[in-house]
Amino acid sequence: MANITAYIKESFLELTDKMTWPTWNELQNSAVITLVASLIIALLVFLMDESAGNLLKYIYKTFA
Repeated sequence: MANITAYIKESFLELTDKMTWPTWNELQNSAVITLVASLIIALLVFLMDESAGNLLKYIYKTFA
């Protein structure tokens, strides 16, 4: 039980004293970058999906 208590105390000290937390502006910038990157990736996946779907429709129409 002593090991668990020591672990919790050390973890708390590390989170409060040794870590540097980002500022509000840094968090906002990171969120915007993540949002833009996610939108770009979603757009690329959508375009690839539509292209593959259109190609398959063309192939099915050609050979059907």
